Amino acid sequence: MWIYRERLNYYEKLRRSLYEILRDVLQERLMKASLIDSYYKHAKHGAEYSFVEKSELKPKSKKKEKESELFNTFIVIFCEGSINPELKNYIRFFPENKVVKENVEYLAECLLSQNFSHTARYFDKPRFFDFLESLLNVDYALLIQQDPTVKKINRYALTHFHVKIDWPIADAAEDLAKWLRYIQNNLYEKGDKEARILQSKLFEYYGCHHSVGGRRTAALIAAQLLRRQDFISTVFVSSSESRAMIKYSERGLSKFFLIQLTDKQITALSQKEGMGEETFKASYLYPADGYGVGISEAVYTYTPFSKPPEDGKLRHPKPAYNWLKLRDEFLHPKDTSQHLRPISYNWVYSGA
Repeated sequence: MWIYRERLNYYEKLRRSLYEILRDVLQERLMKASLIDSYYKHAKHGAEYSFVEKSELKPKSKKKEKESELFNTFIVIFCEGSINPELKNYIRFFPENKVVKENVEYLAECLLSQNFSHTARYFDKPRFFDFLESLLNVDYALLIQQDPTVKKINRYALTHFHVKIDWPIADAAEDLAKWLRYIQNNLYEKGDKEARILQSKLFEYYGCHHSVGGRRTAALIAAQLLRRQDFISTVFVSSSESRAMIKYSERGLSKFFLIQLTDKQITALSQKEGMGEETFKASYLYPADGYGVGISEAVYTYTPFSKPPEDGKLRHPKPAYNWLKLRDEFLHPKDTSQHLRPISYNWVYSGA
């Protein structure tokens, strides 16, 4: 498990501060790539964009949607430290998929310019995000971590791409169930029925139904596996079926998605925030045909059934009891309005 900030030394605290700042920047760029760029890609092709319904964001939702080739999908793993090589059999990063020119040309099936520089993979370089976005559509995951070749400074780099997540679901469920004290030794110690319940609850813990597609399954498996490290990590997954970007971190689970706002809703929100309607639109909404489009975030927290028991005693899982509950909802400002804060906007359980 990752170490709390209060237990870090001075230099480790500096690294965590740097990591959190860079993660915020990465999140903003990935929100745009996943949601806004996908929306305008639909508009460009004359295709209807399927907005997320409220029921899909409620805990234990089973609703499914058809996937669209126009939605930008990806998995990006961002680690505070360097992943232990012992995990290479499960998070598969090897010399063959390291971010170097030869591998990128071969695996990404694209031609790079003659002036390609390996420094583009470093987070602190101007071309980093353009380079990152050029690899987002490559299958499997991208891995950003502390550069393991540098010891004296904290430097983050896109070290690997085409990273496969290959850890059995049963092992991930067992790992989580042990921590939550539903089992003591192995997943099947209380029988097949309880083992199936715990595997389904693994998906619920990460905000998914057990029938979700491979990309979201890979992302939640990676998030569970990375809990074994002594540093924090974040997994971003953009899913066509869910039309959302999901973030797994030490803070828990968030889902980012697009919402439509009518003139009436825009008027009410702008008045609540004490700003003119045109200022509100320019700061929080992207132009659309007859309405405004904004990026909303649903933040979830865990119930007592998905936290380790205070007495440490073994317990039995109860399928009917929720492991997640909605904690907060925000409407994010546009990336051109960074001086503004996200607005609290309760939409999922509203009647409107």
